[in-house]
Amino acid sequence: MTVMTKLGNDDRLTKQKLMICLDVDGTIVNHQGEMSQRVRDAARAVVAQGHEVIISTGRSLGAALPIMEELGIDHGYVVVSNGGVLAKVSKDGVEILHREIFDPSSALTALREQLPNAKYALENERGEFLSSETFGDMSFGAESKVVDFGELVNSKAVRVVVFSTDNTAEEFGHAVQSLGLSGVTYSVGWTAWLDIAADGTTKASGLERLRAVLDFHADDTLAVGDGRNDIEMLQWAGHGVAMGQAPDEVKDAADEVTEHVDADGLALVLEGLLAG
Repeated sequence: MTVMTKLGNDDRLTKQKLMICLDVDGTIVNHQGEMSQRVRDAARAVVAQGHEVIISTGRSLGAALPIMEELGIDHGYVVVSNGGVLAKVSKDGVEILHREIFDPSSALTALREQLPNAKYALENERGEFLSSETFGDMSFGAESKVVDFGELVNSKAVRVVVFSTDNTAEEFGHAVQSLGLSGVTYSVGWTAWLDIAADGTTKASGLERLRAVLDFHADDTLAVGDGRNDIEMLQWAGHGVAMGQAPDEVKDAADEVTEHVDADGLALVLEGLLAG
């Protein structure tokens, strides 16, 4: 894979204004949740230059807003919950533009039979997190409320999360794939972690809704990500960039590959735009 250091040489990305779509974990911040000063400075410079920078993340809204603030984005749009929620941020506050709600009952029932000891949580249509046991994660952006598993099954959801402490990521992935889940979109993370959304709902579907609203040409879109839940986004973008630590299937979906998150791969991408 070619490691990219300067995007400014790409004729498609020398427009006056671009729609720049950025994953958070493993892209903007490392796997300890830390953002480097170099990434922060490069992102703030790109925002100041007038590009439309959009956070596109599996995190929920409450966990994405602090990242926007740190990047100097005080107004604009955000795609969260892997495309399940779109929101607009302005000086007047946060407005939910769209929630993609689905019935998680079939998926949860099948998963519970296969993975009885896993932890289960969901974000409901009101933005609340319900969980089968005490289960917190920085991607939630809120405390979860412990409820009976039956209440989870009977809830409406925009995002379902499943986490297993009994399986390796590989064992977990095989178990999930063997179920042949239907009627939902799902992706397995770096660990034994599963994110589930409504059928056809991905970061790409959420970004396409915004692209139409913002009136950007498809060629004027740039996306950067590192996870399996970024594959559709990288394929959707006019130019997709995978982080250096991304799995091979993510790199294969991208046009180019930058450096590892710990080597400020995103900063290299953004600095290339600024240099161009």
